[in-house]
Amino acid sequence: MRHNKKNNHLGRKTAHRSAMLSNMASSLIMHKRIFTTVPKAKELRKYVEPLITKSKEDTTHSRREVFSKLQSKTAVTELFQTVSQKVADRPGGYTRIIKTGFRLGDNASMCFIELVDFNENMLGDGKAKKAKTRRSRRKASDAAVAADAPKAKKVKEVAEVKEVAEAEESVKEEAVKVEEAPAAEVKTEEAVAEPEVNEEPAGEAEQKTEEGE
Repeated sequence: MRHNKKNNHLGRKTAHRSAMLSNMASSLIMHKRIFTTVPKAKELRKYVEPLITKSKEDTTHSRREVFSKLQSKTAVTELFQTVSQKVADRPGGYTRIIKTGFRLGDNASMCFIELVDFNENMLGDGKAKKAKTRRSRRKASDAAVAADAPKAKKVKEVAEVKEVAEAEESVKEEAVKVEEAPAAEVKTEEAVAEPEVNEEPAGEAEQKTEEGE
């Protein structure tokens, strides 16, 4: 049974394990992100986060305690000058583990472990999120009807304008027909009167023929 054995030994002796975690912590502080296996990342998180918390108090004692773990002056300087200022307002949770799949050779689960405050893309996405609101179908349908109301009103106005224009055109056409009607009647009367004028010479010609006989 594994009672009181919460730490993963990672298949290494104590000296090898502490040296590996020290090197990984220095690399994480210097590069802000490293690529490793998930079990190592989980152990590294428990190792490096207390060191970041100690770096918030920039004293000689804190620097000596951190140096005893990291054994790197450049990493200690970077931690106290840059990292501690970025995480000053964060009460813990300085690292993030992002799983990336499995390694091709031995199928080990791989991941990124990074410092949260140094990933600008993730920080930007968190600020850009908007509060979601739930709407019922009825409200959505009412909103759609209200949105379509101005369009329907415009269509109705256009139809009324067309009807008025058609009515005016029909009135104009009827007026033109009424004006043309008397001229047609005059022409028909003249046409009827012409044969009467032509008949008189025919009668005179008959009388002349009778007299000649």
